[in-house]
Amino acid sequence: MEPPQLTMEVRQMGAGTSVVDIEGEITSACEPVLMAAYDAAGGPSARRLVLNFTGLQYMNSGGIGMLVTLLVRAKRQHQQLAAYGLSDHYREIFELTRLDEAISIFDDEGTAVGAAASR
Repeated sequence: MEPPQLTMEVRQMGAGTSVVDIEGEITSACEPVLMAAYDAAGGPSARRLVLNFTGLQYMNSGGIGMLVTLLVRAKRQHQQLAAYGLSDHYREIFELTRLDEAISIFDDEGTAVGAAASR
């Protein structure tokens, strides 16, 4: 079985905010890529992380688990997490798993970055 294809590019938006552009599939096998993106986004020194899901092709329960791992790490560092670009399907999954209570969801990058900067 071929490992899931995933890339994550990090863009620094200034004032302690980083955007992580997600392309591909998020599964439990993606932990090294996710944690490398977290480190590239500033690790514990970043104040706000915005996850861009517009390039997400697939996410399974293992991928949700990886997001929970990221959330736990961010919460320990008193970091804010936000997301945008989720399809209706994945928005519903975030609601069912209650991830939307811990990760603020926005419709677009400008709103997500703006809301993060205003906190």
